[in-house]
Amino acid sequence: MWLLVPLAFAGKVLSTCRKQLSSLWGSLVPLLLWLRATLWLPGPDGAQMLTERREAEGTRNKEEGSEDEALIPTSVNYHFTRQCNYKCGFCFHTAKTSFVLPLEEAKKGLLMLKEAGMEKINFSGGEPFIHQRGDYLGKLVKFCKEDLALPSVSIVSNGSLIREQWFKSYGEYLDILAISCDSFDEQVNVLIGRGQGKINHVENLQKLRKWCRDYKVAFKINSVINRFNVEQDMKEHIKALNPVRWKVFQCLLIEGENSGKDALREAERFIISDEEFEGFLERHKEVSCLVPESNQKMKDSYLILDEYMRFLNCTNGRKEPSKSILDVGVEAAIKFSGFDEKMFLKRGGKYMWSKADLRLDW
Repeated sequence: MWLLVPLAFAGKVLSTCRKQLSSLWGSLVPLLLWLRATLWLPGPDGAQMLTERREAEGTRNKEEGSEDEALIPTSVNYHFTRQCNYKCGFCFHTAKTSFVLPLEEAKKGLLMLKEAGMEKINFSGGEPFIHQRGDYLGKLVKFCKEDLALPSVSIVSNGSLIREQWFKSYGEYLDILAISCDSFDEQVNVLIGRGQGKINHVENLQKLRKWCRDYKVAFKINSVINRFNVEQDMKEHIKALNPVRWKVFQCLLIEGENSGKDALREAERFIISDEEFEGFLERHKEVSCLVPESNQKMKDSYLILDEYMRFLNCTNGRKEPSKSILDVGVEAAIKFSGFDEKMFLKRGGKYMWSKADLRLDW
């Protein structure tokens, strides 16, 4: 009996303590939850900060890794000869050598470029039809389309040396022929230096347009806007010729080519301001095929391969050659190209460049 008294007393004490402990626990729970949220599990703000930090780290790692990523030569401009039959006063790839690679060496280099990711090759000069009367060029065009199966093979020419027989032999392998024409006033062409003997540049352009249509080659026009044509209106002429693209360049100075003591040309008198170039573009804005290229867009957005198959770096305002891809490979040489891939894409460097995809109404 005497044991019941202490047990009853103990029960009352425990009951009282339980209520107090329960009350205390109820007070501590919010505090514990807050501490847990703050110290262990990130809430909405913490989660957002954690996500942003992880994204920033990922971006940084990607950027650091991109420095080691090799450039892909998607579109290459191969100036296999510097020789030309015209004397354009603003030319920025002048006849400093007469060297042309043996055909098989050139094919070897083109195969290397294809294996490195090249999709488009553009043959230029100088005047590309001057060597072996265009037969050397034709063999390269056929090799690139038939053997390398490149999606796009194109040529830039002044057009004066092209004969219909060339189209008969090689036209099926060519996607685009770009003809340089800076004016539809023949006197202005002569003044610029884009003329030879009795050949009328504008009349020849009309003939070439017809051949391109007859032999199913996409036709393109390149114009360099300079002091002698900047005020002209070419809208109706361009519309009549109906090229797939009308590339309009702002006249550019390149030290050692058309400017400076080592240059073969003096192009300073041809230079126009950015405002004058914009004025020309504004005048021709209704021409749907117009593709403008200012000095800023041009300078570093082309992969230029010279007659020795060296990439030419123009970032310092002059053409500084890499080692030849034939000696060191494409990946090693292209690192010194100065190529700005972002500007290449921004200026529309990648477009529908295969005549099969263009689906033209010949």
